[in-house]
Amino acid sequence: MSAVAHGAPPDTAVADGLPPVRRAQAMRVIILGLTLAVLDSSLVNLALPDIARQLHSTSARSLWVVNAYQLASLVALLPLAALGERFGYRRMYRAGMLLFTVASIGAMLAPSMPALIAARALQGLGASGVMAVNAALVRLVYPRAQLGRGMAINSMVVATASMAGPSVAAGVLSVATWPWLFAMNLPLGLMAWHLARRALPDNPPAPVGAARFSLLDVLLNGAMFALLFLGGTQLGVRGAAPGGSPLAGWLLLAAGLAVGALHLRRQWGRAVPLFPVDLLRIPVFRLSMGASVSGFCAQMLGFLSLPFLLLEAQGRGHLQAGLLITAWPLATALTAPLAGRLIGRYPDGLLGGIGMGVFASGLLALGLMPAQPQTWDVVWRMALCGAGFALFQSPNNHTIVSSAPLHRSGAASGMLGTARLTGQTLGAVVLATLFALHPGHDGSAESRALLAAAGCAVLAGVFSSLRVRQPAHG
Repeated sequence: MSAVAHGAPPDTAVADGLPPVRRAQAMRVIILGLTLAVLDSSLVNLALPDIARQLHSTSARSLWVVNAYQLASLVALLPLAALGERFGYRRMYRAGMLLFTVASIGAMLAPSMPALIAARALQGLGASGVMAVNAALVRLVYPRAQLGRGMAINSMVVATASMAGPSVAAGVLSVATWPWLFAMNLPLGLMAWHLARRALPDNPPAPVGAARFSLLDVLLNGAMFALLFLGGTQLGVRGAAPGGSPLAGWLLLAAGLAVGALHLRRQWGRAVPLFPVDLLRIPVFRLSMGASVSGFCAQMLGFLSLPFLLLEAQGRGHLQAGLLITAWPLATALTAPLAGRLIGRYPDGLLGGIGMGVFASGLLALGLMPAQPQTWDVVWRMALCGAGFALFQSPNNHTIVSSAPLHRSGAASGMLGTARLTGQTLGAVVLATLFALHPGHDGSAESRALLAAAGCAVLAGVFSSLRVRQPAHG
């Protein structure tokens, strides 16, 4: 049964979750914050040409309106997760939500491109505070036996918010100017911040010395992820500036790996490290992280290559291509609730392995499509990919969170986002390499990318299936 610790304040939960009424209240707040954080990562994409024109900037520079948000989110995830473990997940959520909302005012009123980029970086930092403790809060809200449902809701929210970004932006821009994209965050963000005070549970703070880390650790962690992100952006299709040198991208990646080696060496012997190597020593957690990185690498390869395949190789219009691609996240959103109901009835590793098998089949089918397929032939392949990924993602996230000790839920929550962004960066690098080897966008590089994505999905399925024989921890 759900329970609240006897004699504790009403906002402090024990391991077996909250009562049903309070659980619903808490999840509404968690969903609202997660929706805003995910939505804003893609909300401004459609407005970039208008922003560049109004702020008298270049298109290449306007891309940093997106990149600044993502980079700030990535470098802050693990430090903010550690702070959440030390001071409380609810406090971190509220601090992140407040910063996100205040930064939205700065973005709305930005008089220049540098000011807008700075405000977007602060937005990303605030969003990172929300996302860093999101899964940890879900673990406190749901009883252990129902945690899979909570993780499935998370997966569905992420898929829906990602899919809704361009549509919401199109609706706003059809009746208003781009600053209103940020203005709508104000009432929603303040609502989430206010409601979180009473609706969200709070974990008992860790002992003062348990989660101690140095400023050097934070700087090394930030430098590692920043260099890897910038290298992937330089090499990747979306972020690369026209005429950018691939050598610069590879040098940034090499620097990121070197800093990462130093950072991990410093973390290795610590009881509660900033980068959670202690969790990576748990076999089922390690396998789940490998599955997550591989799965998101496959997803990014597909997401980035498909627009080129549909627009350039097949000659479709932007509207038609966008509608076809929408079948992927729509299938993810529809399948996630089913995956949540299956968690607990069947091993997570088995569900994830089957999901990645379905995902790999969809990617393989896309890679082997005829040169000019019918609309339905594209749709069912996209839907197969989305359904397979949903069947994998919810059980895999459930294992990552539940296999960690309860007092390390924040670190596990931060690693969810870290695995996603790491896999996506790897996918961008692989695609850039294939485009360099096969220039021209005649469909050959895109098809090879989809086949490579299918291979990554198979690897993720192997990692997932190996978990079936591993005991759960936490």
